[in-house]
Amino acid sequence: MSHQNQQQHQHSIDPFRLIGIVLNPNGTLTRLRHIPSTAPSSDPTLPVLTKDITINQQNNTWLRLFLPQIALSSNPKHQKLPLIIFFHGSGFIVTSAASTMFHEFCSAMSAAVPAVVASVEYRLAPEHRLPAAYDDAVEAVEFVRNSHDEWLKKHADIGNCYLMGNSAGGTIAYFTGLRVTEMAHDLEPLKIRGLILRQAFFGGVQRTGSEVRLANDEAMPLSVSDMLWELALPVGVDRDHEYSNLRAEKWNEKLVRVRDQGWRVLVSGNGGDPFNDREKELVEMLEEKGVKVVSDFEEEGFHGVEYRDESKAKRLIEEVTRFVSSIDA
Repeated sequence: MSHQNQQQHQHSIDPFRLIGIVLNPNGTLTRLRHIPSTAPSSDPTLPVLTKDITINQQNNTWLRLFLPQIALSSNPKHQKLPLIIFFHGSGFIVTSAASTMFHEFCSAMSAAVPAVVASVEYRLAPEHRLPAAYDDAVEAVEFVRNSHDEWLKKHADIGNCYLMGNSAGGTIAYFTGLRVTEMAHDLEPLKIRGLILRQAFFGGVQRTGSEVRLANDEAMPLSVSDMLWELALPVGVDRDHEYSNLRAEKWNEKLVRVRDQGWRVLVSGNGGDPFNDREKELVEMLEEKGVKVVSDFEEEGFHGVEYRDESKAKRLIEEVTRFVSSIDA
């Protein structure tokens, strides 16, 4: 396809129709697409038990907790499990911690690692533009630290905690991590050991090679990612804003804190994802600052592939398991 044809095709894609949303005159969205959801369950025949607990009633934020049955073992040698605080993706604007695809992924990960997983329900844009999701994420970390919930108190090792997300959830995990580096002392005994960033969604005005190459990608065309940032960022700012751009000056000193606090960072991506070059840029930035990085880039695979291909989900969960169980964790 010629460059001109590519541009014409790019303009012919209606990102609102593709995502299934309508932008209303008052700035809210009508979300047309039915996204299957799953209710929490304490069914003892399931490998993982789940329940929801409220974080902030006013903001309607909550946690979905995943507890593997192994945690209930009567074995006296049983130890507390690592804690993974998970942020779902979908461009800051759709889906929920209750969405079936995220529920099933977190459940599988909780059983396999094994770990207690706390999946965060945060406020969505454009009704609640950034930094609302980042604020909710920090509040979720503080909530976990202070919670008297039995599953968290009895079965989660909050001294061995990881922040994880996919797509926009990876962005939330990253910027939340940078923000809480300043709060490390106040969060004790909760201790973050690392970040797990899967196909993290970063932005910038200057296009990357992978964005240009995959401008008309079926899973995530550029017109959609531009629209997502337009709806998520504060009104009137561009993609070089500190809420989206990796290179924003504000974050430089905080990367040094990530290193000094001994965190490790897993960055996972795929060659068929338009954001792949930004994720590779993140790896370079972290390594330049002396942060311990594990990079897992697979050539094959598109944005969100782990939710459509069970083998990719299994591969990702195996990578997370290795990362969390590493000796130097």
